[in-house]
Amino acid sequence: MTAVHEFPMTRTCPFAPPAAYEEIREKDPITRVGLPDGGQAWVVTRHEDVRTVLNDRRFSADRQHPDFPQLVKGGFRRQGDERTMITMDAPEHGPARKAVLGEFTVRRMEALRPRIQEIVDEQIDALLAGPKPGDLVEALSLPVPSLVICEMLGVPYAEHDFFQTHTAKLIKRSTTPEERRAAFDMIRGYLEELIAEKEENPPDDLLGRQIVKLREDGTYRRASLAATGFLLLVAGHETTANMISLSTVAFLRNPEQLAAIKADPGKTLDAVEEMLRYWTIVDAATARLCVEDVEVGGQLIRAGEGVLALGYAANRDPRAFENADELDIERGARHHVAFGFGPHQCLGQNLARMELQIVFDTLFRRVPTLELAADVDDLPFKDDANIYGLYRLPVTW
Repeated sequence: MTAVHEFPMTRTCPFAPPAAYEEIREKDPITRVGLPDGGQAWVVTRHEDVRTVLNDRRFSADRQHPDFPQLVKGGFRRQGDERTMITMDAPEHGPARKAVLGEFTVRRMEALRPRIQEIVDEQIDALLAGPKPGDLVEALSLPVPSLVICEMLGVPYAEHDFFQTHTAKLIKRSTTPEERRAAFDMIRGYLEELIAEKEENPPDDLLGRQIVKLREDGTYRRASLAATGFLLLVAGHETTANMISLSTVAFLRNPEQLAAIKADPGKTLDAVEEMLRYWTIVDAATARLCVEDVEVGGQLIRAGEGVLALGYAANRDPRAFENADELDIERGARHHVAFGFGPHQCLGQNLARMELQIVFDTLFRRVPTLELAADVDDLPFKDDANIYGLYRLPVTW
């Protein structure tokens, strides 16, 4: 079958999926697209079908497989790299995930709430003491999740510029394969050195506790823990930071919905879920490789074929969400797939939800007159990145 569309597709409106998503979902919901490296893959666009793919072990997450769909030109795979849990299949995936699952329980996240609140207040203090207009990305969106994940892991926050610089290269589509590999190696190399320093006397942070636990289990390997640390560090700040910025824009463009959470903070968690669904900033991280012939939604997908389970198309599927293109913070729809679905569902979702809840409640309570200091059309959205967001967000009050 000849591919009709080329992937990735760019959002022409910041508040809506690429136009082709709706066309594909409604007319040909499982179809072939062209990839940057010249190959092809299936895209799956309907909510039910996306959940089916993500919950079926016949769709592999192994990014080192030579047939795995490559979403950036030149690809990004090297045999022999330590794999992270998001690239593992059963039976390796379960134990790798279980090893750190206890670090992200609701109870442990609640224990972090006072410290996260303190971090948010400190950053808002700095914003209010700084110049007007200020950049919310620099003042709040990036520092909050960066500080939180650095403290959790036991990574010095002084290194945050280093991590953010190299992470930006990893997710930018125009980065060359050589630049992407160098950025990857720089972060992983730093983490291996940091973990080596912790080995003699492991501290009471996530990396230190993992050293102790894995040694007790007889499975400790420094390179493997560095791979886990890399995943948590990169995923732990970039995604939440972009959600803070984008959701702030959405709230300020929808004052009646902002007024609702100001009047009743009990609605904020539902608002967080709706923002996650509405934006779906990590759209195709749920790429898979079919390893057995499978029929999904009436379409036969053969072993060896790549599949992109498009979360953004699924989260705007009118079969799953009434008035799906509208922002409705009282929708209460937690069945979205912004965190993925199935065995690889986002490990840090409890942390992300809590950070977003604290930021929104605190920001709009402490800065009730917050407003955009630029037209939405002039905002620098990340149209060139694999994680959607904003490079800057000028605000005043």
